[in-house]
Amino acid sequence: MVIKVFLASSSGSTAIKKKQQDVVGFLEAIKVEYTQLDIACNEENRMWMRNNVPAEKKPTNGIPLPPQIFNEEYYCGDYDTFFDAKEDNLVFSFLGLPPPPGSKEVPVEDRNGDAHGEEEQAADEEEEGEGGEEEVAEGEDADDEGAEGETAGDEAPAEEQEEEEEAVEETEEVTEDTEARAAEEEEQEEADDDREEEELQSEEEEELRQLEEEEEAEVQEEEDAE
Repeated sequence: MVIKVFLASSSGSTAIKKKQQDVVGFLEAIKVEYTQLDIACNEENRMWMRNNVPAEKKPTNGIPLPPQIFNEEYYCGDYDTFFDAKEDNLVFSFLGLPPPPGSKEVPVEDRNGDAHGEEEQAADEEEEGEGGEEEVAEGEDADDEGAEGETAGDEAPAEEQEEEEEAVEETEEVTEDTEARAAEEEEQEEADDDREEEELQSEEEEELRQLEEEEEAEVQEEEDAE
């Protein structure tokens, strides 16, 4: 099985270049053999990629942007799905490859088996726990009665109670300040994320426009030649 990574070597988009480098660099780091297929200099590669990306995976304009990843003829996904698989430690499953010995990634079959085994173990523990709960409850009732007798006359002096109340109020004020600062930082992070997403979208649109212009130029040259 050969992993195919479709790239655009002459892409003018910084975002696309970073995504391509991320995919290639990670595959090399985990020692997965792959083949780079350039869609910028090879029209056949470009058309194959576009024709083999499933329709439901294509963007609204119908033209998928690189990088796109395949295992032979099987479509693995684009950069976003690759990134999600990397974050979940499921890259080999994403690529349709068995994890190598010593890998932290668990095959799909084993993950399903482990989940079933954990359910059975949890059921057994629950049954055992029900048998001992009654005995524990009886002991707790006896302990509670003794504790009530010991604490009945141990009321805190009024001054200590006031000090405790003041400490609680100070803690609440500090907590409110901390929450306010955290909310401000979260709003700032969201604004930064929105700005980065807008910049990335603009770069992708520019790349798409360049690719379309190249196609139009090629079609015009063919017509002129005729």
